[in-house]
Amino acid sequence: MAESTQLKSEVLLEQMKLHLATDAGKKLTKEIGHVYQLNIAPTKIGFDEVIFVVDLKKGEVKKGPYEDGKPDVIFSFKDEDFIKIATGKMNPQIAFMRGAMKLKGSISAAQKFTPDIFPKPAKM
Repeated sequence: MAESTQLKSEVLLEQMKLHLATDAGKKLTKEIGHVYQLNIAPTKIGFDEVIFVVDLKKGEVKKGPYEDGKPDVIFSFKDEDFIKIATGKMNPQIAFMRGAMKLKGSISAAQKFTPDIFPKPAKM
């Protein structure tokens, strides 16, 4: 059986890449100025994680670990929980308290990582 581990998060992060190139995205980069590493697991935190970097200093989204020193925050989540948080269906603080999201690094930087930074899904 072919292993199709396309994460839903990957699609959202591709949209984020395009979003950061827009004026609204450039404004975000100026306002936030932090680097977030996202370790996203298909089903269980810590297993088979796919790593993305959302660099809100440079306005970039890349697949793979951050290579310019240390990111401000490293988040770990399951794919479905990341989608819920990014789309505003789950409160990030509640996700953290329930263990649906883990973080290492700056708490103040982590608090700026809200659903508002993500592009809104296109209305059909």
